Amino acid sequence: MSITANDQSAAAVPRKGSATAPLSFLEKVGYGSGDMASQFYMGFFNIFLLYYYVDVWGVSPTGVATMFLVTKVIDAISDPAMGIIADRTDTRWGKYRPYLLWGAVPYAALGYLLFLGPDFPSAGKLIFAYVSYSLIMLGYTLINVPYSALLAVISPVSAERTKATQYRFVMASMGTIIIGATAKPLVDWIGGGDELLGFRGAVLVFATLTVILFLFTFFTTTERVRPKKHDTSIKEDLTVLRNNTSWIILALCSILIVVGLVARISSTAFFTKYNMSLGTEKTLWWMDSTTLIITGGFVAQLLGALVTPSLLKWADKRQLMIGSNLLFAASIFATYMIPPTMFMPTMLLYAVGIFAFGIIITLVFSMYTDCAEYGEWVSGHNSAGLTVSASMFALKFGSAVGSAVPGFVLGYYGFVKDQQQTEQALSGIGMMWNIIPAFFFLGAAILMVFYRLDGPTMDKVEADLLQRRGEA
Repeated sequence: MSITANDQSAAAVPRKGSATAPLSFLEKVGYGSGDMASQFYMGFFNIFLLYYYVDVWGVSPTGVATMFLVTKVIDAISDPAMGIIADRTDTRWGKYRPYLLWGAVPYAALGYLLFLGPDFPSAGKLIFAYVSYSLIMLGYTLINVPYSALLAVISPVSAERTKATQYRFVMASMGTIIIGATAKPLVDWIGGGDELLGFRGAVLVFATLTVILFLFTFFTTTERVRPKKHDTSIKEDLTVLRNNTSWIILALCSILIVVGLVARISSTAFFTKYNMSLGTEKTLWWMDSTTLIITGGFVAQLLGALVTPSLLKWADKRQLMIGSNLLFAASIFATYMIPPTMFMPTMLLYAVGIFAFGIIITLVFSMYTDCAEYGEWVSGHNSAGLTVSASMFALKFGSAVGSAVPGFVLGYYGFVKDQQQTEQALSGIGMMWNIIPAFFFLGAAILMVFYRLDGPTMDKVEADLLQRRGEA
């Protein structure tokens, strides 16, 4: 299965010296802009989608939670399929970059559809949610599997890919900061008291920005590693992946991390509204207290991404992953120990956890490309698209489960939309914000003990691959 283009530049391989040269500032910013584009949607969804479905549009919590889980069956097929297709794509722009051009507008349009909020009866709303949510996840697959795989071919040098990863998550963090600081005020301003209208207008703003940023990524990046024509079978590719133990561990770890994160942040609007009794009055500039907590967390995430390269001077990726996951878990347990009326300690502990996540997510995607290189080193064939498709499935599956867990908890503890909540319901909201997410981060820390691609191993892999590519 191959997409071809009649252009001699597709066959051109850069000279070794130029291919290994440091990436320019513009290209690193350009690459990072792709994840900022993604965060304008996924950050928005992770924070507000459960709240929108349950407390704004009026779908039952358990119905939404079930929908989040059931639709992941599609992703289990679409994510690796997209990786396989991208690995076999061949155009004058490369293997992975073209999908940024082709997928930007469809992805933006499907995100707007998700918040269209038609006035259907309960069953109709749930059906619409199933269809629109499934479509936006397919759109995410179409553009983000190739985007993540692009990191593996943007440079043959691991250190340069790590720098690109840092820019990626600095830009992603800036995207989530913008979402955290402006989304709720934007909803309030556009809606003028009508949250349904407000969400519809706000997502249109972010849809437009998403298209612009993905196109910027397309025009500012280059695929320097041009693997030979992909002539292995799908079965052979899957076998190499299955035998890559570190990839399996990283994929499982990623799912636990994202479940824990999304369970935490998608519960925030409920916890601040009902347990902390925070209103909509402005606390700082245009931000109310809930917006301030969310924004503070995302500023901390940006700091976590920024300090990751410095921390790697003192610990390897595996050690840093273990420590960061333990720190996030500890911050959640610590929040449980203080009364919800203590605003500043609650906000600071929340920020500590998201700071740890900034380190974690920067490491995760760098480690996925390490797994891709290791797979090429073992098999002789580059399958970066298929390898990093696990990261997309982890993000989407983790996001779905992370949103579903609070949904089930809300339903079990008797949550009722826009009502004075019972002590039982408040207890359930407290559990889903302060206790449950911590166990997922503890599990991720334990899993990472068994990850085996350490620094000396990757140094050898990189040196051998550079020699092979130079000879080719």
